[in-house]
Amino acid sequence: MTDRCSARVDRADWDAIATELDEYGCALTPQLLTPVEARRIAGLYDQDERFRSTIDMVRYRFGAGEYRYFDHPFPEPIEALKQALYPRLLPVARDWWGRLGRETPWPDTLDEWLQMCHDAGQTKPTPILLKYGERDWNALHRDLYGELVFPLQVVINLNEPGVDHTGGEFLLVEQRPRAQSRGTATLIPQGHGLIFTTRDRPVASKRGWSAAPVRHGVSAVRSGQRLTLGLVFHDAG
Repeated sequence: MTDRCSARVDRADWDAIATELDEYGCALTPQLLTPVEARRIAGLYDQDERFRSTIDMVRYRFGAGEYRYFDHPFPEPIEALKQALYPRLLPVARDWWGRLGRETPWPDTLDEWLQMCHDAGQTKPTPILLKYGERDWNALHRDLYGELVFPLQVVINLNEPGVDHTGGEFLLVEQRPRAQSRGTATLIPQGHGLIFTTRDRPVASKRGWSAAPVRHGVSAVRSGQRLTLGLVFHDAG
């Protein structure tokens, strides 16, 4: 499974992805999961032993819907995808933070980075399985679980848009320096990933590079059910 995930990640045009991330703060990947693999992961949602916690979005005023944090050990191919994606995302992360004049704390491997998170008290695993039914939605937010943050993450749609659900576009809203906010909506194909900004990203300004805050969410699901897998590259406190 590890080799297959690496091959799928390697097939992507990473120069084009980096360009699109610079332009929009998000970028689609090629198919990372087959339809069979995507539905198998979606089918894990009701297996309580797989998860460390469950969040009711209505209760916390996060929108409407539900999500669950996986516990160790992760089912295939979650770990394989994280290991394959991290070194591809790392150059973008380092480039962005360099433009903003920030230190780049991320080592060359995901294992080293997660050990740094654990040493700082961020020990809770963060892969997420999210479930939205009809009329469910996710409020605009940023995923910050502690002081140590990786600036990019990936969401993979486990259902087929237009067949399993309508609506449920992924939303990204960026506050640009001294300007109105800009929104981007993406309908993610089944098994494909969307890389997006975790917190903020560099945008050109008259004074050089400025950090533009970015929030993300999900538009209302008009019909059916939408399940997604979220891959976050830092653990939680």
